[in-house]
Order: sequence, then C-alpha cells, then structure tokens
Amino acid sequence: MREQGRRRLRILVIGLAGSALLIGTWFLLHTPLFGARSVTVTGNAHETAAQVIDQAGLASQPPLLDVDAGATAARIEQLPWVRSASVSVSWPDGVHIRIIEETPRFVVSEAGGHWATLSADGRVLAVSPAREDGLLLLTVPQPPGAPGSVLPARDDAGLDVASTLPASFAAQVTGVTVEPAGWVQLSMTTPIAVDIGTATQLPAKYEDVSSILAGATLHNGDVIDVSVPDAPTVTGP
Repeated sequence: MREQGRRRLRILVIGLAGSALLIGTWFLLHTPLFGARSVTVTGNAHETAAQVIDQAGLASQPPLLDVDAGATAARIEQLPWVRSASVSVSWPDGVHIRIIEETPRFVVSEAGGHWATLSADGRVLAVSPAREDGLLLLTVPQPPGAPGSVLPARDDAGLDVASTLPASFAAQVTGVTVEPAGWVQLSMTTPIAVDIGTATQLPAKYEDVSSILAGATLHNGDVIDVSVPDAPTVTGP
C-alpha cells in the first residue's frame, strides 16, 4: 500500500509539474517578448504600412500566439485598395503581410465635381477632386459610395460591358453609359455612339460593332445599334 501511495504521489507531482510548465509557457508566450513587435508590409502603394497594420489589429503588438493569419488577412482586405492579403507569422516576434492591390480601371463622375476611381469589379478605390488620367469614363444610374464600397447591382450592366470590351475597338471607346432601364451605350473617339442594348449576348454584339467599324463609312454623330445581334443598324444624327 505504501508503494501504491508513493506511485500515486509521483503521478500527482508529475501532473502538477506538467500543468505548471504549460501555464508558465502560456504566460511566457503572452509577454511582450513574444508580441508582434516586428511587422513588415510589402506590395502596398496606396495604403500606407501604418494603415495596414492598424487594420490588421497589430498596432498594439498582440501576442504572436493570438495572431490568426486568416482572420487578419480578411480584415486587411477590407481596405479599399487591397485586392488580396496574406499573413505569415515568424517566431519569436515577426509578422509579414503581403498585399496585392487593385488595379484602377474606371472613373465615375460624382456630385460636387469629384471623381470616383473604380476597379474592374466595381469596387470604389478612391474619391478625389481630380480625374485620374487614362481610365475609362463610366456613367451609371446610381452614384458610387465611399471608398471600399461596391457599385450597386443596377450598375452591373455597365461593368459587364466596360470590363469585356474587345481589343478590336476597346481603344476607341471613351465612355460607357448605363441608362436607368439598363440600356448600355458606348461613346467613341470618332465621334459616334454605339447602342449595345442590354448586357446580354455581348460577343455577338461586339462582332457586329467590329465589322461595322472596319467596313462601313461612318460620319460624326452616327449611331450604331447592335441591340439585336446579327441585325445591326446605322443611323445618322
């Protein structure tokens, strides 16, 4: 019985020592020594490193043990210019954030003379008093919101057309306008206009436009109507 008692005592001592070691390790890993003290950010051009770190929740240098890479990346991706983010932890105190930013594709005129810069999927990247050069003008029924928001669904027709213009005439397009009923019209450099109609059967409509631009004699103010695929028309001003 004495031997059994000693055995139980040894087991109890080992268990207590193991628990103390685990608790001590937990507390040690939650000291500033193992906090996120060294955070690096790469790939950012429009969002500052400070903005990224703050959005990531790392400005307070939390314990590395508490840094959830997936959740941290998801928070960073809420920043307007961030298309994707990856987060990796490097012990004892490092966090590396790699960012891929959105590419600006369109501009939308807003009230008060401001311009919203948009990505290809309609995400509002920035709003400024100056229009960014080299971006296609998109005119939509419902104005965009604040940076980080996305154009409403009723503006999708304009995005569908603006994002899929073929190389055969994309360089000649100066603007894409969406009417309230969803009808899409292109403004061209010629200057002529192209009525796309709804954003359906776009490959066939684009083929019609390409054929007319290549073979027809057009005049300023002409309107190419390809709203009915394979039955295009050209009308004068």
